[in-house]
Amino acid sequence: MSDPTGSIAGSDRTSRAGKGGQAPLVPRWSQSPFPRPLDPRGNRSSRRDLLRLCGLGLAGPSLLARAAMGQGKEVLPKHVTPETLRAVVRGLDFLAGLQADEGAWIGGGGQAYPVAMTGLAGTALLAHGNSPTRGKYAKNVQATVEYLVRCSTPTGLITGPGEDNGIPMHGHGFALLFLASVYGMITKESLRRQVGEAVRKAVALTSQGQSGAGGWTYVPGTGDEGSVTVTQVQALRAAQNAGFLVPKAVIDDAGGYLEKCRTPEGGIRYSLNSGGGPRLPISAAAVATLYNAGQFDSPIAVDCLKYVWGQFQASDGFAKGGGHAFYTHLYASQGFYMAGDEYWDAYFPKTRDQLLAMQGPDGSWNGDFIGPVYGTAIAAIILQLPFKYLPVFQR
Repeated sequence: MSDPTGSIAGSDRTSRAGKGGQAPLVPRWSQSPFPRPLDPRGNRSSRRDLLRLCGLGLAGPSLLARAAMGQGKEVLPKHVTPETLRAVVRGLDFLAGLQADEGAWIGGGGQAYPVAMTGLAGTALLAHGNSPTRGKYAKNVQATVEYLVRCSTPTGLITGPGEDNGIPMHGHGFALLFLASVYGMITKESLRRQVGEAVRKAVALTSQGQSGAGGWTYVPGTGDEGSVTVTQVQALRAAQNAGFLVPKAVIDDAGGYLEKCRTPEGGIRYSLNSGGGPRLPISAAAVATLYNAGQFDSPIAVDCLKYVWGQFQASDGFAKGGGHAFYTHLYASQGFYMAGDEYWDAYFPKTRDQLLAMQGPDGSWNGDFIGPVYGTAIAAIILQLPFKYLPVFQR
């Protein structure tokens, strides 16, 4: 297959990744398009603080694991019950059992999209407080890191031989999110260098693959649509959290793209040129993405949150987004959590109980007919948001 970035190799967007197209492995907070995340006291965090937060579970069993074993019930966040923790552990046990020896998730619906499923499943394990060296699922995390590093191509695209069924950018985004999140937890210097190089190249690929309108689509440099756009912005946020330079112009243009896709209802349509009304799944993802970019009070963020919240209040069932319920909840949960207790207190207990009732006997969730790896990873991420192990999901 030809180089998927060939159409943009000569673009002036290469300069956005830094001199020579390379993003340095140093924090550049003063030039960052994102605000510094807040520490638990509400202060802006340094890179050292962020890496410490990434490694909260490194000193021993995670708070989640200890609470699930009945050794620390006092640490449970509001609305997180012992039953919730047991459901999470059963789900993660299911995921761990399905991981192939090579480190990928190629069963349980992952056959067509192994990089995307591996990135999501690995992120669910990180959200439990695991690292490549500590925690119940340390070996699984380590294998995930090694697999995704092997999927890093010379162009910077993170993909496998089948390029996730020929539409690699969703997988690229989820893989970049995982690798950037795990970067600060890696203690083996040679592997850390490999991950750093993979993240740097992936950030450059994403920057160069942005369309002239400011979005991304399934193959880099070929157009734009909402769902891939939000995946790339969140991955870039995770990379910036880990200390990698993210070009400000890329984030500014992505925000402009979402603004251009806004509808009179306040939501986001499928793509700039698609026409039609707002799509709830993409609108929910846009809320989380705008918050990731620090746009908590911007008009588009306010209107989009209002639209998404109104849609959620209109029906009590878990099914949302016209067949994309798990995708919708993945991002809506992040948006509601970051929006504050008014939204989270109304959203999470009901959704928690719905997810627990939907869990299969083997610990899995079958998500959006894509498969149990997808559904289980998303359900585990949602149920673990209050533990705040990953900076990209924090308030």
